Amino acid sequence: MSEPTFATLVSRWYEQNARDLPWRVTGVGAWAILVSEVMLQQTPVVRVLPAFQAWLARWPTPAALAADTPAEAIRMWGRLGYPRRAMRLRECAVAIVERHGGEVPDRLDQLLALPGVGTYTARAVAAFAYGQRHPVVDTNVRRVVCRAIAGEPDAGPATRPADLVATEELLPAEPAAAALASAAFMELGAVICTARSPRCAACPVESVCAWRASGQEAPAGPTRRPQRYAGTDRQVRGLLLAVLREASGPVPHQRLDQVWTDDVQRSRALAGLVTDGLVEPVGGESFRLAGDGPALPAPALEP
Repeated sequence: MSEPTFATLVSRWYEQNARDLPWRVTGVGAWAILVSEVMLQQTPVVRVLPAFQAWLARWPTPAALAADTPAEAIRMWGRLGYPRRAMRLRECAVAIVERHGGEVPDRLDQLLALPGVGTYTARAVAAFAYGQRHPVVDTNVRRVVCRAIAGEPDAGPATRPADLVATEELLPAEPAAAALASAAFMELGAVICTARSPRCAACPVESVCAWRASGQEAPAGPTRRPQRYAGTDRQVRGLLLAVLREASGPVPHQRLDQVWTDDVQRSRALAGLVTDGLVEPVGGESFRLAGDGPALPAPALEP
C-alpha cells in the first residue's frame, strides 16, 4: 500500500480539527462564502464573525444588497476596517444581479470579472463554494508549502506565480478532494504552522516536513513591518466615517472638524474618502455617506 500523500495527511487532520466557522457549514452557499472571503482580507476571524453574521442576516442574497444603498453597506461594515471593501461587495452584488441573474457565478473567469474580486478571492469561491480544483493561495498556504515542501522558514511577503504552481502540484486530481485540501492547507497555516510560533508537534506532516528536517529556526522578526495605525490618515478616515455612519442626515463640516485637530491631515483624509466614493458632499458645507441622497456639487477641499 502506498504512503498517503501530503494533501491526504493534511485533509485527514482538517476533517478532525477544523474550526467551526459559519462559512464552512455544508450548503452555506456561494454568496456567504464570497462575503466571508472579502471580510477576511487583512482581518482576523474573531472580528469577522459578528460582522459576517449581521451582514448575511440583513442581506442573505446578492439581490438584497444590490437593492440597498451604498451608505447602508458602509454603515453595516462598521469598524471592520478597510471600508472600501463594503463598497466593492455592493458593487459585486449589483454585477451579480445584472450579469448572472442574482446567482454567484461558478466559472473562474466570470468570478474574476466581478468588481473587486481578485485572483485569490475568485479561486477561493470556485473551490470552497463549487468544489473546483484550483490552488487557493494566501499567506498561510504559502508558508505551509514553503516550509513543508521547499524547506524554507518563510515564504516572503507576496504571492508569486511559482506559489500557485507549487500548491497546485500538491492538490489531488479529483476536484472535491482538491477543494478540501485547499481548505486544509489554509487551516494548517492559520492554527498550526504559524509564522512565529509553529506547533510542529501537533502537525500532521511533521514527519515529512522539509523545513523541520533542516533544523532551521523560524524567523525572529516579521516578514514585513506591521502597518502603523495611530496618527495615520487611515485613523483619521476611520474617525470621520464613524461620525458619518452614526448620523441620520448630512453632517456639517464644522462637526467633522472636531474629530482631528490637524487641519491639513483632516482635510486630506476627508478628500480621500470623497475620492474613494465612500463619502459625498452636500452643498458646500456638509457631507454624508455615499448614496444617502442625491449628490450635489463638491466643495473645494484642501489636497
